[in-house]
Amino acid sequence: MSMKVIILAGGWGTRLGQMAEKSPKPMVKIGGKPILWHIMKSYSHYGVNRFILALGYKGDLIKQYFYNYKFTGVDFTIKLDSEEKIQFLNHSNEKKWEIVFIDTGEETLKGGRIKRVETYIQSDLFHLTYGDGVCDVDINKLVDFHNSHNCMGSVTAVSPPSRFGELNIDEDNTVQELEEKPQLGKGLINGGFFIFDKKMLSYLTDDENCDFEFGPLQKIASEKQLKAYKHNGFWQCMDNIRERDYLDKQIREKNAPWIRWKI
Repeated sequence: MSMKVIILAGGWGTRLGQMAEKSPKPMVKIGGKPILWHIMKSYSHYGVNRFILALGYKGDLIKQYFYNYKFTGVDFTIKLDSEEKIQFLNHSNEKKWEIVFIDTGEETLKGGRIKRVETYIQSDLFHLTYGDGVCDVDINKLVDFHNSHNCMGSVTAVSPPSRFGELNIDEDNTVQELEEKPQLGKGLINGGFFIFDKKMLSYLTDDENCDFEFGPLQKIASEKQLKAYKHNGFWQCMDNIRERDYLDKQIREKNAPWIRWKI
């Protein structure tokens, strides 16, 4: 059975201000599409089309978006009689997607959210990632890496992007270039895009106060059951307006490394 992707899609996005007041954080748009859609497209590009969305804050808006998705960006004919027959004249590229929507509670921490969707995983291995970050990681190579070791989990380790622009200066102190937000190699951080064996779920409870990183993931690491897949490419989370604007600009300028699918 093919692996599913659990996406933690219950975030509030308090640091995104007005953008997240009327919608959950994963529905904040970059390039005209929710960041959640971009994450799903990244997996779908590698043939992973089965998703479990662990919903929380304003989860109904995520349900509504995908329920009405077949009417988005396609042409159709509708007969306004009593049966309201609809004939679609073309189809979206996401017709292979299979999405499970699970309400996991507004206040539930990440570990509790993951545990509450356990019933729907159905395979020995599963993908897991956050609903607020994009990356150009090769999912197939990540899977191969996970299958090469006997540990319970794999995490994509990334270099944190700089908070500031970086000046490239020559010997005469002339600024040659200003790189807006370079990827820096100073230390590695948890970039999401995990793969886990289902045994990991035994470290979690469905209590709303069960966290994921602090406690369960630390214990898994202390038992030497977590391997890091080092990714040297692009990674960016969306925690504030500045980061949202940066990602949006990357798309507008056709310089978005995570977009590998045909637009």
